[in-house]
Amino acid sequence: MNANQKVVTRLLGVIVVMGGLAWASVPFYDWFCRVTGFGGTTQVATSESEVVLDQMIRVRFDASLAHDMPWEFRAVQPHMDIRIGETGLAFYEAYNPTDKPVAGTASFNVAPFSTGGYFVKIACFCFELQVLQPGERVEMPVSFFVDPALLEDEEARGTPAITLSYTFHVTDMPEDYAALGTPAPVAN
Repeated sequence: MNANQKVVTRLLGVIVVMGGLAWASVPFYDWFCRVTGFGGTTQVATSESEVVLDQMIRVRFDASLAHDMPWEFRAVQPHMDIRIGETGLAFYEAYNPTDKPVAGTASFNVAPFSTGGYFVKIACFCFELQVLQPGERVEMPVSFFVDPALLEDEEARGTPAITLSYTFHVTDMPEDYAALGTPAPVAN
């Protein structure tokens, strides 16, 4: 193999490695954020906390829309004070003022970011695609708790409040939407 072929082989190897790293970076970053709570990514649990402390924390609720989302979206209550480890239940309200069905998904995070690993959702509307019919208004629940391990984290322990933020984005209507629940017209 001559020198030019060696250079080309090495360059192709570098390109393949860089492409592989680029391809793997998104799922790796997503996994990293879910495991560590980095960037305000919350945790998910299938049951309530077994430990409830006497210490209170305020959870604020924030709602926003992507620039192209036509819905109205708000938190039903601006905040709630709960004991650390206690299960909270909050509601967000969405309204579709348009004359057509609109599908949406909610992205979320918590602030300060250091608390993301301790904010645990049990159930959330954000786990699923939402479709609102024209003029439809819905209340959507989120069930959560703040993990008592928050108090063991030097950076997060003195946090007086956590803000849970959702942003709704327009999503393509699912292909099977018609089969999933558009009501059939009533015959007269």
